[in-house]
Amino acid sequence: MKKRFATLPDAYVILFIILALAAIMTWVVPAGEYEREETDTATVVVPGSYSQIDSEPAGLMDVFLAIQEGMIAAAPLIFLVLIIGGSFAVIEATGAIDALILKTIEKTKNKELILIAGVMVLFSVFGALGIVVNAVIAFIPIGIILARSMKFDAIVGVSIIYLGAYSGFATAFLDPLTVGTAQQIAELPIFSGVGYRIVIYATVVLATILYIFWYAKKIQRDPSKGVLSDNPFPKVEKGQADTDVEMTGVHKLVLLWLVIGIGIYVYGVFQHQWGLNEMAAIFLIIAVGTAFIDRITPNRLVAEFFNGAKGLVYGALIIGMARSIVVILENGKILDTIVEGMAAMMAPFTSATGAVAMFIANALFNFLVTSGSGQAVIVMPIMTPLADIMDVPRQIAVQAYKMGDGFTNVITPTSGVLMACLAVAGVPWTKWAKFVAPLLLIWSVIAIIFLVIGVWMDWGPF
Repeated sequence: MKKRFATLPDAYVILFIILALAAIMTWVVPAGEYEREETDTATVVVPGSYSQIDSEPAGLMDVFLAIQEGMIAAAPLIFLVLIIGGSFAVIEATGAIDALILKTIEKTKNKELILIAGVMVLFSVFGALGIVVNAVIAFIPIGIILARSMKFDAIVGVSIIYLGAYSGFATAFLDPLTVGTAQQIAELPIFSGVGYRIVIYATVVLATILYIFWYAKKIQRDPSKGVLSDNPFPKVEKGQADTDVEMTGVHKLVLLWLVIGIGIYVYGVFQHQWGLNEMAAIFLIIAVGTAFIDRITPNRLVAEFFNGAKGLVYGALIIGMARSIVVILENGKILDTIVEGMAAMMAPFTSATGAVAMFIANALFNFLVTSGSGQAVIVMPIMTPLADIMDVPRQIAVQAYKMGDGFTNVITPTSGVLMACLAVAGVPWTKWAKFVAPLLLIWSVIAIIFLVIGVWMDWGPF
């Protein structure tokens, strides 16, 4: 009995509790709204225009209706998640991604630091595109094998793969599910501001690689200095990673087809204002093309696709569950009241310090809601008008959300992906937290610097 209650609540349980609290708030918090005006690019809040209106509190039926309405409102994003998951399952079934990773390892053999940097950069690109964020668990055994071959420890093994991917995901300059969703809610062009985000991405990834270098060199000189000094590899992997996969011509064609598909989408975004629906279509084309290149039968294509999609149902539907909270706040007419209250609290702040406060608030909120896209649909409807009132560029609000969400993913024990990665490697969370806490502090300093610079340069939607 004690063990059952000691278990951390599931993300859906947390979101339902927040939903119920939001419904209760509609009975307590005064209803109100801002005036809004249309510009050439977006609908913006008129500062100082807040006024109270008649209350519309939520009933019991409204709570459960909000879940359905949230799912409907988030349907394009939910189906995009499922389609991307299915498409990458088809690609992974060809063995092309495994072959690419192992080819990188082979090319940098006996060059430890180059090998670490090469694999981390590769995974950071995948993370920045939102490709291997959840699937990163499957690659942890490769990281462990690498670390053992270089005589480091399991912390380094996890870091090469997990921190490689999440240093890219923390900025995610071309991730449609986090940055794309946040920009859509903030009424910014999809993937606008990508140039500045790439600079932030490069800085974060470089800092991460240097941190891993420092730790690896430290335990290379003296293994007792490592976090896992008493037992460098708590869980010896047995046959969980195939190190004999060769890069074939078919693998190269599959990867080329993937790059072409993503390239076409990026072109469409900037030249034809493509959005999430077009991305879903492109990934379906990538899946079908991959099956053709690898001679996957139609029936197997369907089986692989739905196996991949099935694995992401939990993460996809959480987006709709998160959206239901905003539905309750909007229908209860208290969303603008919350924004007005936060604006009053932040009145002493300048635009720059307000941006930093947004980052910190998102980082703390991520301990409750670890789904990046789920967090976007909850916080961005609040942060967008708040940014308008505080004279903070909306791109800054998006970036504050993304880094707040992305950074704390590497330490929060409520992250299923992190805990699964640590379980595969046999690394206790307490040991991991001791190792990663200084890096999280470094990331936070980088975030604050770039947010302040972004406010000063009035980072627009370019």
